[in-house]
Amino acid sequence: MNKNITIIFVSICLVLAITSCDDELPTMASFADYTYSSLDQEAGSWTPILLTSADQVAIDAPFDITSDAYIAELTDLKSASANLTDDQRKKVKYWTNNPLIRWNEIALELVAKYNLIPGPNEDDTYTLPNPASPEGPPAFPFAHPPYACRAFAYLSVAQFDGLISAWHYKYMFNRPAPYNVDDAIAPAYEKSSLPSYPSDGAVIAASSREVLSVMFPLEKEYLAAKAEEHLQSLMWAGINVRSDIEAGEFIGQEVAKVALARAAGDGMKKAQAPKAVSDSIKAAAFARFGWQWDNLELPTRPVGLTPLFGKVRMWNVPTVEEVRPIAPPAPGSAEFEENVKELNHYADNMTDEWRAIANFWQDGLGTYTPPGHWNRFAKDFIIKYKQNPIRSARTFAYMNMAIMDAGISCWDTKYYYHYPRPIQTIPGFKTIAGTPNFPSYTSGHSVFSAAGAAVLGYIFPQEAELCNSWAEEAAISRVYGGIHYRFDAVVGTNQGRKVAQYSIERAKNDGAN
Repeated sequence: MNKNITIIFVSICLVLAITSCDDELPTMASFADYTYSSLDQEAGSWTPILLTSADQVAIDAPFDITSDAYIAELTDLKSASANLTDDQRKKVKYWTNNPLIRWNEIALELVAKYNLIPGPNEDDTYTLPNPASPEGPPAFPFAHPPYACRAFAYLSVAQFDGLISAWHYKYMFNRPAPYNVDDAIAPAYEKSSLPSYPSDGAVIAASSREVLSVMFPLEKEYLAAKAEEHLQSLMWAGINVRSDIEAGEFIGQEVAKVALARAAGDGMKKAQAPKAVSDSIKAAAFARFGWQWDNLELPTRPVGLTPLFGKVRMWNVPTVEEVRPIAPPAPGSAEFEENVKELNHYADNMTDEWRAIANFWQDGLGTYTPPGHWNRFAKDFIIKYKQNPIRSARTFAYMNMAIMDAGISCWDTKYYYHYPRPIQTIPGFKTIAGTPNFPSYTSGHSVFSAAGAAVLGYIFPQEAELCNSWAEEAAISRVYGGIHYRFDAVVGTNQGRKVAQYSIERAKNDGAN
C-alpha cells in the first residue's frame, strides 16, 4: 500500500490503454471475432456450481445430419442467412462468436442505470424500492454494490452451468456445425470444429434473459427483445439450425430456474433491515466496543445500506465468521491517530495525481459499481486471451462468486464493528468523494477489488502482478478520497484475498485445469 505515486499512475495508464478500444457505450468492447485459444472438449465433465451433474437438464438426441428433418433445417438456415439487411449484419457483428461478453456488458449497463439512491420525500422520510412494485417510486432495484455483486454472480453461475451442460451434450451427440455439413453455408464468425447441438449461444441468451429479468424486472421487455435478437442472429450468422437453438434455449431456461431458486432463498430479501433491527445492530456494537457509526446526511437516513447483507448465503466460504477480521484500532489510540494524521495530510496537500486516482476508482452512483469495474477487467482479459464461451463463463463465475462472498464478508464486518467514518471522528474533516451510507471498517472497494484481483490473477497468471497493483490502487484511492482510514484499506485488501482463496480452491478442483 506504500507504492510510489508514479507506479500507481503508470498502472492507471495501463488500465486506460486496455479499455481505450471501446466505442458507442462505456462498457461496450469493440473486438473482432477470434479463433478460440482452445475448444475445451472435456468441459462437459467439469463440475458445475448448482447443477448436480451436467446431464441434470435432459434434452433429446438431435436429428441425424442425413435426415429429411435436418436437411430441411439447413434449407431454412440458408434462407435466413442469405440477403441480410444492413441492420441484421450489424446485429450479427455485435453478438460475435463469444456473446457471453455482450450479456455481461448488458448487465453492467443495467447496474449503472439502476445505481441511483432513493431520495427523501417532501416530509424528509424515505421510501425504499419495493420488488413487489418495481415501478416505484422509487424504482426497484437500487443497484448498489451488494445488489450488483449478487446480480453478477447469479448471472455468471447460470451461464457457466448451462454451458457445462451444453458441452456435455455437444460431445455426446457430436453433431457438426452446419457449415461443416454443407460447404454452401458461409458462417459470419470464425469456423471451428465445435459441435453445434445444443447451441451455446442460445444457452447464454436464455439463461441471461431469465436471470436478469428477475434482477431488473422493469427491463423484462428490453431483455426479451435482446434475447430474441441474439437467438435470431445465430441463424443469420449461419452457425446454428433451429433445433440447435431450441435445445440450447431449453437448457438455459432450466438452469436459470435452479439459479433463481437459490437466489429466492439466499437471504437477500432481508438484507435491507427495518429501523428497529438496524438500531439493535448499532446498540450491540456500541455495547461491545464503545463506538458506533452514525449517518451524517441531512435528512438522516433511518437505516444504513443493507445491514443484514452479511447474513446472505455465501457461495464458497463455509461461514462468514471464518473470514471476519480482527477489531479495528479504538478511536483515540496511537494507531488511530496515525491514520488521522495521514488523512489530514492528504486533505491538506491534495495533488492532481491523488485526486485522479480517487476519481478513477470512485465507482459511485450512476456507475457499474466496484464489482462492475472488475467485470470490465475480466472481459478485457477474456478478449486478450481469446477464451471460448465456456472458459469465459468460468472466469466470470469464479470471479463473481468471490466478489459476492467478499461483499458479504465485508458487510458482516462493517455492521459487526459498526466503526465510524473519518468524517464522524475528525472535527471539520471533508472528503472529496462523498460519504457512503454504511460503516467504515472494512473498505468495500478494497475487499471487492482484492477478491476480483486474486481470482483474475489465478486464471490469468501473466496478469497477476498487474491485477494486484490495481487492487492496491483501488484500496488507497479511498484513503486519498477521505472515505476510509488506511487500516480499513489494508485489512480490507487482506480480507478480500482470504475470501477469494475459497473460490480459487474450488476452481482448482472443478476439472478444468
